[in-house]
Amino acid sequence: MSEIAVIGAGAWGTAISIVLGRKGTHAVRLWAHEREVCESIATRRVNELFLRDHPIPQSVAPTNSLEDALRGADIVVSVMPSHHTRRVFQAMRPHLRPEMLFVSATKGIENDSLLRMTEVIAAVLNTGGPSGFAPRIGALSGPSFAQEVAKGDPTAITVASADKALAETVQREFSDPRFRVYTNSDVVGVELGGALKNIIAIAAGVLFGLNLGHNTVAALITRGLAEISRLAVACGGRPETMSGLAGLGDLVLTCTGGLSRNRSVGVELGRGRKLDEIIAGMHGMVAEGVLTTNAAVGLARQAGVEMPITEQMHAVLQQGKSVHDAIRDLMGRPSASESALYRN
Repeated sequence: MSEIAVIGAGAWGTAISIVLGRKGTHAVRLWAHEREVCESIATRRVNELFLRDHPIPQSVAPTNSLEDALRGADIVVSVMPSHHTRRVFQAMRPHLRPEMLFVSATKGIENDSLLRMTEVIAAVLNTGGPSGFAPRIGALSGPSFAQEVAKGDPTAITVASADKALAETVQREFSDPRFRVYTNSDVVGVELGGALKNIIAIAAGVLFGLNLGHNTVAALITRGLAEISRLAVACGGRPETMSGLAGLGDLVLTCTGGLSRNRSVGVELGRGRKLDEIIAGMHGMVAEGVLTTNAAVGLARQAGVEMPITEQMHAVLQQGKSVHDAIRDLMGRPSASESALYRN
């Protein structure tokens, strides 16, 4: 029986633990920062705070102790918000071993360093000192609303790693008849696709909040994919990854699905609400795209890539630009050839 530690008991971390727990072949420990989450799971077998109405298997043991969660773990799944990843891994480091397999299921980019999550994890664990080591690591991403995964709706995602044996192990250990895992060696493309689509999803929500039609949303998704692809390729990702589950698949889901937190933020912006008010009403839930917008603009400038939709969303979210002005400026840009997909 494999021992798996899931670090982060938000909606997505809880859904992953449900998938792993229902197989019956894993001992799963789910680490939660919030004491009330552990109490809810231990006493009622549900995560009342982040994923209510979805029973959690008895094989999933909740804990507030990182040491207890990690003791004896074969696989460590990282599912905390991106802005907490470095801090949590620093706290985890004394309890980690080189033989562990690491899976990052967080979709984001670190704001200051512009590092992807697997890079953040590697940087923390590969630093000097007697406990430093180069981790075996992969990234899990794809179109996967936590509520639908927990309910058991058929879902397909991908795990990306340069370590083929790791990817195949995660594929085998995570897959079941309702949760299909593909493998991929393009870590850059998979991680950037998963992070950047959240920005486009906020923009899609804005269009919905403004009561704009399907033509507008289709144009946004298509051109959003083009600029995500440009940046991913400039950073070393592969173009074909962007047409896969972690690219187009996740982008379509978050831009059109009502369960998307990022899209929901955009909807409220389109209806005229202020960002601070929207975030305050999310009750601890995280819309990764809000923070990722800062990092994406920085990464695009570093790579010399133009990302007009991302730049306008950055102006709306961080500089108070009106959504009407952002749409006007996007539509007023100089005409260009669509065939130049990976050029500005």
